[in-house]
Amino acid sequence: MSTPPHALSERHLATLLALAERIGAAVVEHRDTALATGAADGLMRIASQGAGDVTYGIDVPAEHALDLWLDEEARKTPLSLLTEDSGWRHRGPDGKGGVRALEGFDHGGPRIVVDPIDGTRNLMTDLRPAWTVIGLAGPGPGEPRQRDVVLGVVREIPESRSRSTRVLHAARGLGCTLVDGARERRLDTGSDARADHGYFPFFKYLPTERHEVAAVEARFFARLAEHERADVRNCYDDQYISNAGQLVLLALGTYRMIADLRAFLAARRGATTLTSKPYDVSGALVCAGEAGCVLTACDGSALDFPIDVTTPVSFVGWVNAATRARLAPHLAASL
Repeated sequence: MSTPPHALSERHLATLLALAERIGAAVVEHRDTALATGAADGLMRIASQGAGDVTYGIDVPAEHALDLWLDEEARKTPLSLLTEDSGWRHRGPDGKGGVRALEGFDHGGPRIVVDPIDGTRNLMTDLRPAWTVIGLAGPGPGEPRQRDVVLGVVREIPESRSRSTRVLHAARGLGCTLVDGARERRLDTGSDARADHGYFPFFKYLPTERHEVAAVEARFFARLAEHERADVRNCYDDQYISNAGQLVLLALGTYRMIADLRAFLAARRGATTLTSKPYDVSGALVCAGEAGCVLTACDGSALDFPIDVTTPVSFVGWVNAATRARLAPHLAASL
C-alpha cells in the first residue's frame, strides 16, 4: 500500500521547499553577477550535454546546488533523484557518516524528480522568469510514473527586474497553495467556461513546426466562432518557453487553456522533435491539477508517462472541468 499523500506532504514538503529556494538563490546570484560584470554571454554558453537536455552556463550553479543537496540528504536517508543532467541516481547512508550509491529504487525512500530551471532560455536572456519544478513519489521498487507523483513544488526564479518570487505547492487530494511574499492562498480555478476574453495558447516552439500547429489552432478558433459564438478577436496568444510556467499560469487562471502538441503531431507523421520531458512538468502537473485544472494527453486520454529523461510529453491543459467539457470537443475535431 502506498503512503498517503498527506503523510508524504508533512514529511517532505519543507525539505523540497528549502531545496527549491536553495537552487533559486544560487541561480539568481550567478545571473546577477554575470549581468553586473558584463559576462552575460557566459550564461548562454553550452557547458555540457546532460542526460536529457543541454546544460547552459546558467544551469551550472543549479546543478551544483542540487548535487550538494543530494549528498547531504543521502547521509540521512535513502532516496532516488532524477535530473535532466544526470538521470536517475540512487543514494543512501553508508553507515559511517557518508554516502554510498544504491543499486536501484527498492530502498524504502522517496523517488524525487527535479528540473532546477524550467525556462532556461527565458532566464538566461533575462526576458521572463523560470521555475524550479520538483515532484515526489513515495517509496517503490521501480521507476515511478506520473500517476505515482503525489507532491509538487514549483518555485519562481525571477528575472533581474523583479525580486518577487511565487511558490506553488500541492499534494494530491489536498489542494494547491500559492505563496506570494507574505500572502498565501488556496488556488481554485472555478467553473467559468467562457470561450473568449482570455489566453488560449497553442505552443509553437520550433519554426519548422509552427505552420502545422497554427493550422490546428486556426481550425479550433474557427469552430469556437461558429459553434460557441466566441469573439476570437479576444482569444489571446502567449508563447512562454517554459512548460512549468505555462502550467502555473493555467493554475492561476491567467490561461484558459494551453496546448503543447509537439510530440503528438510529430508521432503522427512518424517524426521526432524537441519536446517537453517528464522532469519539466511532473511537479507542475500536480500543482495545476490540485488547483482545479484538467490535464490530458492530446487525444483526451489520461496523461501518464514514465518519469525519465527521454519520454516525449505532449499535453493539453484546461483551466477547469467546465472549460474542458465545452471546448475539448472542438480541439478533438481540429486534430
